[in-house]
Amino acid sequence: MTSFSVFVVEDEESVRYGIALALEGKYRVRAFPDAESAIAALGEGAPDLVLMDIGLPGMNGVEALKTMKGICPDLVGLVITAYEDVPTVVSAMKAGAFDYVLKPLHAETLEMHIVNALETVRLKKEVRDLQERYLRDNVPLFIGQSQAVREVMEFVEAVAKSPDTPVLIEGETGTGKELIAAAIHYRSPHFQGPIVSVNCAAIPRELIESELFGYEKGAFSGAGAGGKKGLVEQAADGTLFLDEVGDLSPEAQAKLLRFLEEGEFYRVGGTRVLTVSARVVSATNKDLRGLIGKGHFREDLYYRLAVVKVGIPSLNERREDILPIARHYLVEFCRKFGKTLTGFSRDAEEALTSRRWRGNVRELKNVVERAVLMGKGRIVAREDMGIDGAGAAAPTEGPAPGFVSFPPVTLSGIDLDSLQESFDRYYIHEALRLSDGNESRAASLLNINHHTFRYRRKKLDA
Repeated sequence: MTSFSVFVVEDEESVRYGIALALEGKYRVRAFPDAESAIAALGEGAPDLVLMDIGLPGMNGVEALKTMKGICPDLVGLVITAYEDVPTVVSAMKAGAFDYVLKPLHAETLEMHIVNALETVRLKKEVRDLQERYLRDNVPLFIGQSQAVREVMEFVEAVAKSPDTPVLIEGETGTGKELIAAAIHYRSPHFQGPIVSVNCAAIPRELIESELFGYEKGAFSGAGAGGKKGLVEQAADGTLFLDEVGDLSPEAQAKLLRFLEEGEFYRVGGTRVLTVSARVVSATNKDLRGLIGKGHFREDLYYRLAVVKVGIPSLNERREDILPIARHYLVEFCRKFGKTLTGFSRDAEEALTSRRWRGNVRELKNVVERAVLMGKGRIVAREDMGIDGAGAAAPTEGPAPGFVSFPPVTLSGIDLDSLQESFDRYYIHEALRLSDGNESRAASLLNINHHTFRYRRKKLDA
């Protein structure tokens, strides 16, 4: 069967029959004597191309094409006209026509127009197929079936259609804001471009400007001999994701505002204006309006970042998603560590669903990872997870009893790097718990400096 379908809408029977006869065997062809019957046939399946006469009885070809494009936006239209009348041709193009063909029709000319029109259809299909592959292969899952999650994903589908509209994502730490940024990127027209993520809180304030916008040779002491591209330049034709955007310095805020408004910026120490096309997606767990009131964040920048804004619900606001998320991570960590746990005990499930998750999905992920490492039976027991019923991690004097439980090396092998990362992540999580979330104190507990702690925490998503 041929790959493209074509509707021929022509009131002159001889012309209609001649076109249909010429196209049969090359395309799937349906012919109609008027616009109304062609529009009605859309319910049975949309064509790739409609060849539409302008001078039809009843609804004319221009109105018909506009109506059909409203129903099937991807449909490509070619209009047939007896006269090269400029106003008529212009109105047809405004209605969505790809091109026009003059009567009397010549087979070779008509075929050339049809081939050119269908080439655009083929390219659109290739892009759509490629985009779907990217979505399958690259986008992490935002797991859940709650109404709150469905509303967020509907928002993602809608806003992703624009290539450059800035988006502000608000939500508590660990809710999955970076996953939403990735979902927006991979569903956008620039999905083949890069997505560059920046944790604004993890970069020292005196370096954030040069990290974002780059620097020229000799811009400051220690600047590289050849200068350096900033993260904004690296995100060209893609997406720049600014996590914890509320931590930007006033100087970086001013340059970011200019970039959002003009698409222009200067490297640090540079005099040449640079231009880059990239969508800016930002995220925060802070009250930016409160920061504006205190003079710590620019109000004009807030409105540029928040052209479109979405709030990510906390895990406690979508409790029906807790067990599906936990089961997803159970499968993931069993695969990483060579374990064969098949589920959670009833007590374990009750502990998970009754707990208040202050760290949201990130905390739940860490609990499941720990449970997989410690689990010795076929299912995860409540005690494997190291949590109590009150919603706080079980108190310990150092590492949890029995935590250093090494999974056996099996014939299928074991991922030693992932195992080491798991232990590192556990101790970072424990240090943060014991220090009530204070990173400086947590770094001291682990006998590392604050910068190293932030780097490892970001790398491990702990």
